[in-house]
Amino acid sequence: MNPPISKLQAVIQCKCPRCRKGDIFTGKMYSLSFKGQITNEYCPYCDLRFEREPGFFYVSMFISYAMNVAEMITVSVASYILGLALTYDNLWYYVGLLFLTVLIFSPFNYRYSRVMLLHWLTPDLGYVPGSGDDMQLNK
Repeated sequence: MNPPISKLQAVIQCKCPRCRKGDIFTGKMYSLSFKGQITNEYCPYCDLRFEREPGFFYVSMFISYAMNVAEMITVSVASYILGLALTYDNLWYYVGLLFLTVLIFSPFNYRYSRVMLLHWLTPDLGYVPGSGDDMQLNK
């Protein structure tokens, strides 16, 4: 039997908060189709229902917003430090950079805002050693 992965590894790999083995999402984060960003309704390993109640993932919009703000501030400060002067003439460069930042990081923010909500902001979800093992034996 493999030892369980750590909580940080489970977050990075988008694994179930209860068994840390099942995937929360189908497919890859960055793909040409939207099928990679579909949240599984249930954990394929331990059968945990990810959407705890109707509208549960609306809270992840606030997490995604905070991530967006942090990314935009980081890109703005980095571009200023790297030599893009903060003048009225360069306003559209900053707007373009920020728009590109939001566009590039939106799949990342969507996915990890939901993972953070499940792992860190839902108090009744926690790691249960051996959860789902009996289900895998029955399959």
